[in-house]
Amino acid sequence: MNRQFRTILISAIASFAFFGSGLAAAAEDSVLEQDARAALKSLYDGSPGAKALGDKAKGILVFPIVHKAGFIVGGQTGDGVLMIHGKTVAHYNTSAISVGLQAGAQAFGYTLFFMSDKVLNDFRKSKNFQIGAGPNIVVIDAGAAKDINNLTVKSDVYATIFDPKGLMAGITLQGSKITKLGR
Repeated sequence: MNRQFRTILISAIASFAFFGSGLAAAAEDSVLEQDARAALKSLYDGSPGAKALGDKAKGILVFPIVHKAGFIVGGQTGDGVLMIHGKTVAHYNTSAISVGLQAGAQAFGYTLFFMSDKVLNDFRKSKNFQIGAGPNIVVIDAGAAKDINNLTVKSDVYATIFDPKGLMAGITLQGSKITKLGR
């Protein structure tokens, strides 16, 4: 192989690797956004109260699937999207570590409904948002959300947990750290 051909070949491979990784991230983001929209639609279809929250919310953070596993020490993680007026504006990761009597694995989804511009803007400006260390968050089961209406919405942030699967007792969001992804 001559030197010029090798240089062109190496440049082409490097370009493909660089731009190909961007295309892969874009494809992952597209799938994540589709999953988030499908999860939100499913939540709304099964819970008119969640739909009422969504209609009134200034922003909605959707984590369509969070994986949790543990044996004494456990962890959970998942990626999600922040939607404002139905448009995706940012991507986030949620993660938590727990220690205690636990064994098993499960998956679930959750949403955060930001009910005021102030709390939404504070969330967007924060580097590491932690559930339980900021604004008042009311966690409600997706089934219980059917009892929420415009007259009962008084909290800054509502969280709904939906679609739990697996064998592990309890789902908790307390202490979950939410970090904006750089993509």
